[in-house]
Amino acid sequence: MDLKTTPVRFALGKQSSMAPIRGGDEDENGGEELVEEREIDPRVGLMYLANEGDLEGIKELLDSGTDVNFRDIDDRTALHIASCQGFSDVVDFLLKNGAKVDPKDRWGSTPLADAIHYKNHDVIKLLEKHGAKPLGTFCVASWQGIKVAVKKLGEEVTADEDKVRAFRDELELLQKIRHPNVVQFLGAVTQSTPMMIVTEYLPKGDLCDFLKRKGALKPTTAVIFALDIARGMNYLHENRPGAIIHRDLEPSNILRDDSGHLKVADFGVSKLLKVTSRVKEDRPLTYHDTSCRYVAPEVFRNDEYDTKVDVFSFALILQEMIEGCPPFSAKQENEVPKAYCTKKRPPFRAPIKRYSHGLKELIEECWSEEPAKRPTFRQIIARLEKIYSSIGHKRHWKVRTLKCFQNLEAMWKKDSRRLSKRSHSSRSTSIT
Repeated sequence: MDLKTTPVRFALGKQSSMAPIRGGDEDENGGEELVEEREIDPRVGLMYLANEGDLEGIKELLDSGTDVNFRDIDDRTALHIASCQGFSDVVDFLLKNGAKVDPKDRWGSTPLADAIHYKNHDVIKLLEKHGAKPLGTFCVASWQGIKVAVKKLGEEVTADEDKVRAFRDELELLQKIRHPNVVQFLGAVTQSTPMMIVTEYLPKGDLCDFLKRKGALKPTTAVIFALDIARGMNYLHENRPGAIIHRDLEPSNILRDDSGHLKVADFGVSKLLKVTSRVKEDRPLTYHDTSCRYVAPEVFRNDEYDTKVDVFSFALILQEMIEGCPPFSAKQENEVPKAYCTKKRPPFRAPIKRYSHGLKELIEECWSEEPAKRPTFRQIIARLEKIYSSIGHKRHWKVRTLKCFQNLEAMWKKDSRRLSKRSHSSRSTSIT
C-alpha cells in the first residue's frame, strides 16, 4: 500500500464543526468508521493518537518522520482533531512542532472554529496566542445593488466584553474616516446579533496575497505603493481632534482597489489619541491581537507608544516589497518580536540598486530603535515623492536614450540604403 497516495479518512470522535451529518457512512457503531488494524498507517495513527490525547505516542510518530500537517481525505489534520477533543497539551505540542495554525478542512472549518464549536476555551486561547483568527469575520454581500464587505462579530464571542468593546471602537473610528487611501465605511448593525460593519468591497484582494504572487516588486512600483500607504496613514495620524494609531499595519490589512492603488483597512486594534500624545496598554498585546511580525518593539515591551509604531511597521512593509519576502521569514512568528527587542532588523539582501536614491536610508530611519528618531508620515511622503521623481527621471533618460539610438539606427539604415543605390547606379553607368 502506497502511504503517500492512499486516501484515508479519520472519523473517530468529534467531527468538523462545519461538516454535514453523514448518512451513508453510518453503521451499527453509531456512525464511526472502524479501520482494521492492518490498514492503519502512521498518518492515521497520528490522527488517532491526537483523538486520544496520547502525547508520547504522537512524539514517537513525529520523531519517526510522520508529517505533522498530514491531511486526510476530508483535509482534516491532527490539530483539528485535538482541538475538537479539547486536548490543550496536544495542541500546544503540535504547534511547537510545526503544525499550521489555520488549516481549513473540506468544509472550511479551522482548528479554532472547531474549538469554538465545542467550547474548548483553553484550546481557543492557545490557538489565538499562536495567531489563529476566527472564521467568518469577513464576507461579501450585496447592498443597494453593489457588492460590499461585511465584517461580523459572531454570536460565540458576543459574550466577550473586550471583543465587543474593540468592535465598537472600530466602528467609532470608521465613522470619522474619509480618504482615498483608506477603506470607506458604509454602515453598521449594532442592535442585533451578529453585529456587523459594512465597508466598500475591493475584489483585488490584499497586498499580502499580491506579494505572494508577484514576489519582489520593481522599485518604482514599491515606491508608488508606499506612497499610497503613507498618504492613508498620514491622514489617520493627522486626524482631529485625536490622531488614530492603526497599530496593526501589515500587508494583509492593506487592500488593492480597481485601479491597483492601495487602501489601509482593518482598524480592529486601532487606538484613538484623544488627549495625550502617548498611550500605554492595560495589558500587553497578544499574538491574536495582531501579527507580531510587523509590530514595533515598544508595543511588545508594553512601553508607552505613539504614532511612530505605525512608521516602524511601514518600514518593514516597504522592505518586504523590495525583498519579496516577509521580515525574518525564516523565523517562527513568535520569535520575531524578540529579534526586534534586541535591536535586530531584517537583512537587506536585494541588489543595492533596488535601494537607490535613499530608499535604504529611509527604511532604516523608519525602523529606528528610538521612536522619536523615526520620521512622520508627512516627512515620509516628501521623501518618497523625491525618490519617485529621481527614479522617474532616470527611467525617462533611459527611454530618451533608447529612442535616440533607435532614431540614429534608422537614419543609418536609410543612409546606407541611399548610398547603396548610388553605388549601384554608378557601377551600372561605368559598365555601360
